[in-house]
Amino acid sequence: MASREEIAAAAGDPKLANILYHDWEAQTYDEKWSISYDERCISYARDRFETIAGDDGWPYPTALELGCGTGFFLLNLMQAGVAKRGSVTDISPGMVAVAVRNAEGLGLDVDGRVADAETLPYDDDSFDLVVGHAVLHHIPDVEQSLREVLRVLKPGGRFVFAGEPTKYGDVVARKLSQLTWFAATNLTRLPGLGSWRRPQAELDESSAAAALESVVDLHTFAPDDLRRLAITAGAVGVEVKTE
Repeated sequence: MASREEIAAAAGDPKLANILYHDWEAQTYDEKWSISYDERCISYARDRFETIAGDDGWPYPTALELGCGTGFFLLNLMQAGVAKRGSVTDISPGMVAVAVRNAEGLGLDVDGRVADAETLPYDDDSFDLVVGHAVLHHIPDVEQSLREVLRVLKPGGRFVFAGEPTKYGDVVARKLSQLTWFAATNLTRLPGLGSWRRPQAELDESSAAAALESVVDLHTFAPDDLRRLAITAGAVGVEVKTE
């Protein structure tokens, strides 16, 4: 759990906020979001990838994931046969450690590096495929990160990003989150509902997480916005699809 001083410092530094928040979440992230590495999530990842990019070129010899979290997207794509060898990156050391551990448990050929998506620590023309899931909305300079993606891609390589929040979806999600928090912290004070109230230490920890979460979620996107960003960064043949 981040200290009050760290949370205060992170209020004006989204990269620090992302490190603190995702390090704090790393050990329980898969459980929190019901992430698995079985057919349920393999099918989800494969279907999302196919919807966006089809199945030409499988398996890609090398693939990189930006903002890997615990490895959900790339590890499941590798199990689906999309890529042979993988590299995972995240600004959070805790997330990279868990992603590499998950890969080892699955017997996948994956290495990991702590990396800022705006300055990737890889040579030009290193990968056949770059992927990301629900990551671009955390990055301060999305266009610069896309330029880095194009730099590390081999000529003719492909990038695929999925799971980014839309403007409308973000409004709905935030309203539900606010209502849930109100119920947990206020309604449970009413007579007869005390047994439903969470321990104060747990509520304090959730408050700290919520304070960081408000800083790490930087963007929402309209599809055309993402397309323009990718083209401005230098990509060609850009397609954006919504479901």
